[in-house]
Amino acid sequence: MLGVDRLDMIKGLLQKLLAFEKFLEENKGWESKVVLLQIAAPTRSDVPEYQELKSQVHEMVGRVNGKFGTFKTYPIIYLDKTVEFEALCALYAITDVALITSLRDGMNLVSYEYVACQESNKGVLILSEFAGAAQSLGAGAIVVNPWNIAEVAGAIKHALDMLPDERERRHKHNYKIVSAHTAQEWAKNYVWQLNDAAIKAPLGTGESLLGLPIEEAAEQYAQSKSRLLILGFNATLTEQVQSSERRATDQTGNTTLKLNSGLKGALKTLCDNEHTTVIVNFGEFKMWLAAENGMFLRLNGEEWFTTSSGQLEIGFRDSVKVNCEPRETSIVWNYEYAEDHFGTNQANDMLQHLGAYSLSNQSAEVVQGSRSIEVRPVGVTKGNAIDKIMQELGHRKIITTSIDYVLCIGHFLAKDEDVYTLPQFDVEPESERKAKVWQADIMNIKFNLKRDKYFSCTVGRECSLARYKLEGASEVASLLHNLASADRGERDDSRPTKRQKEDHDSGAMSE
Repeated sequence: MLGVDRLDMIKGLLQKLLAFEKFLEENKGWESKVVLLQIAAPTRSDVPEYQELKSQVHEMVGRVNGKFGTFKTYPIIYLDKTVEFEALCALYAITDVALITSLRDGMNLVSYEYVACQESNKGVLILSEFAGAAQSLGAGAIVVNPWNIAEVAGAIKHALDMLPDERERRHKHNYKIVSAHTAQEWAKNYVWQLNDAAIKAPLGTGESLLGLPIEEAAEQYAQSKSRLLILGFNATLTEQVQSSERRATDQTGNTTLKLNSGLKGALKTLCDNEHTTVIVNFGEFKMWLAAENGMFLRLNGEEWFTTSSGQLEIGFRDSVKVNCEPRETSIVWNYEYAEDHFGTNQANDMLQHLGAYSLSNQSAEVVQGSRSIEVRPVGVTKGNAIDKIMQELGHRKIITTSIDYVLCIGHFLAKDEDVYTLPQFDVEPESERKAKVWQADIMNIKFNLKRDKYFSCTVGRECSLARYKLEGASEVASLLHNLASADRGERDDSRPTKRQKEDHDSGAMSE
């Protein structure tokens, strides 16, 4: 058995030695079969409390060795010094049981190092529930409460008697975690969390959104030569369904969303225009589709392709039964049809479990909606989906002229509002603006946007990163019909546009 700790109060050295002593007392004959090698690296040697701890540990080691030792064997080998990492790895590799009894530990790297070195030996890890590593390695380790001396003593007996099949199964689980969740993977997820926090921060500013000037958007659309339309689907292009009707027809929440029938003609007109590229996560026309938050993409009529090479394994899928919607690469728990108090309490409880245990071993993130909780792979957002589609467009050389008009509209979750803030959508004063290239090393799609030709718009939300808002799907329909009319040249030219009205009014005032 091996213990590697700093000589510190929080490492539980006294509790570890007491548990080992109790194990020897209750299991006669093991004193000559097992040895605990305890390495205690000195720390803060000039602090009186640490000096007292050192004396107590030395006293207990002497007591156990005096009680159970012989002329040939000692139950405890205690090293009051640091050990070089190469020698430590050798000890990790040959040890049958690692014993970690931290009373409070942020992470504890020793447990990870031990598992990494045990590919051949398949050793057993006894791990304190108060160590941070218990959240990720707990499923393959024997998790104990270090304050419960009898429980730790029983865990030592269990580990030493464990059959090879169980040892291999436990080690295989933990080794997979350690080998997959490297420092590079941690850094990648950390940067993603920082970016996500930066995206969410402006949502709480409380700034009121402007209503989208539909006529101006249509006018700028008509004057543009190359347009990009990014349209959400849910609550944007779908028919409006009253919640009372949904409750009456489908208590499970599996309501089939349908495209607003009044939009089909307008969408077809926009999609048929060779100078307009339409991206949406639904469609039957010539448009790009993004499904499952952008995990799967395709040009309508072609095969789906994925934006991720990895596959998310959700271990708690079978335990969630009510209002659960398993998808290809994610899972959504919807409590829209539950009573408010009950649904909210259940959601809070689920969020605690997901954050503390269920996802600690997964490259996944939890996305909370207004009445839903979704678990999906890290980095899957609407913004990344648009980026992938633009790469595909550049690769196929579909867009050959600079995009000078962008409309991005949808009822997006906060996690997906990065679609409004993509670097390519930055607008600058004309004197400082240069044609921007979307990842020029991969493709050749240029953006030449002015502020009055980029319309970012949320639907039905009061707080958003978008500049404008529309109240609902009916206003979205009005917008798309105006764009389609401008596309067909069917706008009433005799009726003055908003800009013409402003020019006329200013001229009248000057007169």
